[in-house]
Amino acid sequence: MHLAYPAVLAALLFATGLYGVLARRNAILVLMSVELMLNAVNLNLVAFDVWLRDTLHAGQALTLFTIAIAAAEIGIGLAIVLMVYRNRGTSDVDRLRDTAEGHEPGTDDTAATTARPEVAA
Repeated sequence: MHLAYPAVLAALLFATGLYGVLARRNAILVLMSVELMLNAVNLNLVAFDVWLRDTLHAGQALTLFTIAIAAAEIGIGLAIVLMVYRNRGTSDVDRLRDTAEGHEPGTDDTAATTARPEVAA
């Protein structure tokens, strides 16, 4: 098996995922792009494991751990996105930059910072 074919496919998948993370504004699409990048890494791990003929199959074992971690990550990430959508009414990443508790959109930030007493260190 030639290593070039899965390596090129993994590079294309990773580039597509990277574009999705950088260009998308919807948080769910950003999470899907992260999953696409993780799948590209998994493809590389398995391809190099087969190419090197590793007797322990460490690449495939690491791929299984990566899949388990990715499943946990997408579960927690989706729960966070759903809670933010319920509270804010949008999942647009650009509008979610200010997620400070008690911050109302359109209010002056200087009044909120001067109203709090300073904590002496």
